[in-house]
Amino acid sequence: MALHLAQLNVATLRHPIDAAETADFKNALDPVNAAGEASEGFVWRLQTDAGDATSIQAFPNPLTIVNLTVWESQKALRDFAYRGLHRDFFRRRAEWFEPGSRAVMWWIEAGTLPTVDEARARLDYFGAHGPSEHAFEFGQNFPEVATALPL
Repeated sequence: MALHLAQLNVATLRHPIDAAETADFKNALDPVNAAGEASEGFVWRLQTDAGDATSIQAFPNPLTIVNLTVWESQKALRDFAYRGLHRDFFRRRAEWFEPGSRAVMWWIEAGTLPTVDEARARLDYFGAHGPSEHAFEFGQNFPEVATALPL
């Protein structure tokens, strides 16, 4: 069975997405997303019909935004995240986001897509239990095995 890597990033903006203080971030979304989609190993990203994910309300705070993607491998995600255009804007994250962003990764069967509810459950599991094959972060290597969260 082929597996892909699902990943969720959650961060809270310092100012609304349409505020002047957030303009550089908002203006970078389309080119950064296009670069991600063109990256080797990219599979899918959560977005509205308009191609935006910042309006998807996954948490009660309207300033909290999510980035949910699927990649062929951890290496593919790492290459995109820490090189090129994304890296340049990632380095500026403190300008736009409150401290305390959270992230989680897990393996899924190729051909399936994670839901926002599943991603939140993985994030909660990671927060409660730490890294495991069910939920982990970069630098934590767990076997490429698709797992269901324990009840």
